[in-house]
Amino acid sequence: MGASLRASRALVLLAGFYLLGLVLLAVLAGADLAAVTWLHGPAAVKVLIVSAVLAVPIVRGMFMLRTPKGEPPAGVPVTEAQEPALWQAVREVAEQVGTRAPDEIVLIDEVNAAVSEDAELLGLRSGTRHLYIGLPLMTGLDEMQLRAVLAHEMGHYANLDTRLTPLIARGRAQLIRTIEHFNARAENKVAKERAKQEKKAEKRIAKGKKAKEVDTTGDGAMYRAMAKLYTAYAKFYMRATLSSARRQELAADLASVRVAGRDSAASALRELGALGSAHEFYMGSYATLGVGAGLLPLPGQVFGGLRNLLDARSQELDDLREELPTEPASPYDSHPALADRVARIEALPDDGRTGQGARPALDLLSDADAALVALEQAVLAPEALALERVGWDELVHASMTLYVGQGAQDVREVLTAEAAGPDLGTLLDAIDADQAVRWRITDRFPKSEKAQAATGRTAREFARPVLRGALNQLVTVELTARGAARWQMSWADSATLTYPVPGFEDELGPALDAVTADQVDTEPLRKLVLAP
Repeated sequence: MGASLRASRALVLLAGFYLLGLVLLAVLAGADLAAVTWLHGPAAVKVLIVSAVLAVPIVRGMFMLRTPKGEPPAGVPVTEAQEPALWQAVREVAEQVGTRAPDEIVLIDEVNAAVSEDAELLGLRSGTRHLYIGLPLMTGLDEMQLRAVLAHEMGHYANLDTRLTPLIARGRAQLIRTIEHFNARAENKVAKERAKQEKKAEKRIAKGKKAKEVDTTGDGAMYRAMAKLYTAYAKFYMRATLSSARRQELAADLASVRVAGRDSAASALRELGALGSAHEFYMGSYATLGVGAGLLPLPGQVFGGLRNLLDARSQELDDLREELPTEPASPYDSHPALADRVARIEALPDDGRTGQGARPALDLLSDADAALVALEQAVLAPEALALERVGWDELVHASMTLYVGQGAQDVREVLTAEAAGPDLGTLLDAIDADQAVRWRITDRFPKSEKAQAATGRTAREFARPVLRGALNQLVTVELTARGAARWQMSWADSATLTYPVPGFEDELGPALDAVTADQVDTEPLRKLVLAP
């Protein structure tokens, strides 16, 4: 579908919104005329009031012409003088696609690249072009894969997708505002009626009378009916615009193939899916691990540490590259399913361009480490920037020590309640004085239904692992507090606890078992953990 036809359809869809409003206003006007003609007194006045109230959201929706501008992604704008190689690559790709290059490049903190354009006159006149490139995206791509991504984005410029976006967005925004206004009126109507009925009920109860059940059925029905009409048109509008948007994505993929080659274009899309999952995991499990302990990685490592994770988990990434989603992220996602996009590209004839040997995309930057530091300053909140910066080993050890200690707080509270705590030494003393305290302690922890129903020896079998787990937590807290054990970070796996001496872990299991056995013996655990 050509740009002119797509623009015409966008205008028709927007006009449909106004036509719906005019039809509804005409219906309300007809109801008013009928009321004045056939009804008299309060009944006619009521119809006129209801009509006027319903007309307000319609008129407001129609005349709110300005579309709220979304905030652009926070990031670091880079000039051609600052990043000449990156700008050169972008200009080369734009020329190959056959479109004007962007006027601004902004480095952002997402696994994504995107374009926008400040078009004017409903998209009829071109405006300032912006290109957003995620540093985490560049971290996982080589140069040819990045060029493939850039060509896809330049394809949106060439197809005038970015110039039509404001027009489509205006229709969506006006529909959403109108629907929200009707729904808000309906909810407000229901809330007022509910409050009114509850007040009456309270008065009846105060007089010793039986109160009626609150019933708001039917209240706000007219508002909800109007909202349903606009919602039905909104669904049609979304389906029509999304189908076009998905075709635009497929067309932009072809631009990607022309510039970078079939293999680089397909591998870039595969990499996008894998990088998205890896980056999300990295940010949650590594970059922000220490926030609760008041810590952040060293400057440049909040986003830069992703490189270490990608290097250490190559096999997991290979699996993610093969496990492509077969459905769009949501029914309203403008992108087709990733598996479909990759299959379409890989079905094209081999063009002989493999992309192998291309340098890492980050090498296009004059100083990648400096860019990562600048990105942190641009996107992190002041509260985050004020946190203490430490190396990865210290961050993992300090954070895990704090969190395990916090996790053991429930155990300490239970021990204190049974006068057997709060630490490992006092617990072992209490067990030596009264072995039954073990089962009273475990009885205070949450239980499964089977454990609650068990009695006698069966109940103790359910209790043993609970007691063993509590003991193990206290051992970890004791050793890390004394500096006898340390949490060791790993890019390839979860953090692990390294113990004081070789073979310690082999002895720890039997020592814990001895405390939970029917014939209790606390001595092995005392010697292993509490001895100097």
